[in-house]
Amino acid sequence: MPGDSLPQHVAIIMDGNGRWAQRQGKKRSSGHRAGAVAVRRVTQAARRRGIPFLTLYAFSTENWNRPASEVSTLMRLLEVFVARELPSLQENDIRLNGLGDWDALPPRTRKSLARALSATAGNQSLTLTLAINYGGRDEILRAARRLCQDWRQDNRPPGAISQDDLASRMDSPGLPDPDLLIRTAGEKRLSNFLVWQAAYSELYFTDVCWPDFGEEDFDLALAAYAQRTRKFGGL
Repeated sequence: MPGDSLPQHVAIIMDGNGRWAQRQGKKRSSGHRAGAVAVRRVTQAARRRGIPFLTLYAFSTENWNRPASEVSTLMRLLEVFVARELPSLQENDIRLNGLGDWDALPPRTRKSLARALSATAGNQSLTLTLAINYGGRDEILRAARRLCQDWRQDNRPPGAISQDDLASRMDSPGLPDPDLLIRTAGEKRLSNFLVWQAAYSELYFTDVCWPDFGEEDFDLALAAYAQRTRKFGGL
């Protein structure tokens, strides 16, 4: 695939861990562990293909409504994943980045993530962003509150507010908007993911559950993206 037809930023809604486990006759926790393996597989595939930004929807603001035991398993899995993958992230020059309100995460999870973010801050080949305790509407609300506070302090008129002013107060202002947004497991909705940033993203849906999503599936999504013409409202 020609380099100029590759997306610079791919975002993925990693859906289907629970359904995958159910079909296998296993507990949902087995699906989440298999999903963690898929994260490593797809991250390495993105790096090999020269894609500089990969963002994964790991835990939404709505996921707190799941059973406490499942939430605890997911938090612990995040800690284990980050600790286990840190040497690989360093070896492959991958920078770990984050989206979401991490203040609400368990202290141990937050500490593990902060350690990995700091350790990989200088890496440049790929930026892997994990959206944890993230919701698109929540991000916009928090950004708007920061903007209002700054505007009030500077005594600036509301009419002077631009899109860039709001965007610069999002969780990760240096992150480019996703060119391609993939969702696995057959659902066809954004589910509150990157509501602001995905305004002009190309959407790709697949029936493959996330634990089964591999390099061939990733390449199919990239090939579909390469066939599209992006007009951004123009002709």
